[in-house]
Amino acid sequence: MNDIAESDNGDLLRINKKTFLLSSCEFIDSPNQDDRPKECKPEIIVIHGISLPPGVFGGNYISNFFLNTLDQNKHHYFKQIGELRVSAHLLIDRRGVITQFVPFDKRAWHAGKSEFKGKNNCNDFSIGIELEGEDQTIYEDMQYIKLAKTLNALFNLYPHITPRDVVAHSDIAPLRKTDPGPAFDWCKLYDHLIGDK
Repeated sequence: MNDIAESDNGDLLRINKKTFLLSSCEFIDSPNQDDRPKECKPEIIVIHGISLPPGVFGGNYISNFFLNTLDQNKHHYFKQIGELRVSAHLLIDRRGVITQFVPFDKRAWHAGKSEFKGKNNCNDFSIGIELEGEDQTIYEDMQYIKLAKTLNALFNLYPHITPRDVVAHSDIAPLRKTDPGPAFDWCKLYDHLIGDK
């Protein structure tokens, strides 16, 4: 049995089927994770947008947030979120650099109160991918490229998941969330998904 799931072209991203970690990226183990419910496996992939402070890119604030080490004295907004316990499986920054915080077989804490097709608690059955960005700022080409390669590797790892199962945070929590927002170009993502095949 092959222990690697990968995207299909030569410029691969691979997922180790034993560790559920993506190759060629840093793994920083977030404390904000736990086991999925028994017999529960990923069914959807949720795309988020995040910037800390809001509208500001760069730095380590997002990683610190996912690691519970965010210094609340660095910005007034951090006092509002500093006690939250949040994580995502992956973060793709503005340069396209990927950092993994939670193995794909574990439950990351990214969705909050959520529902998809009549099922509540989307964290139970989803993979969360954060893009460094915000609703009104165009996402970078390299983010789309790396996201598409990651998604194709995930489709190989979980063959029951298809591009139709890739959703926005706003799709599963429409009364609370707007991300990744109108700046995220879904058609561009689909073009990259096809081009990566």
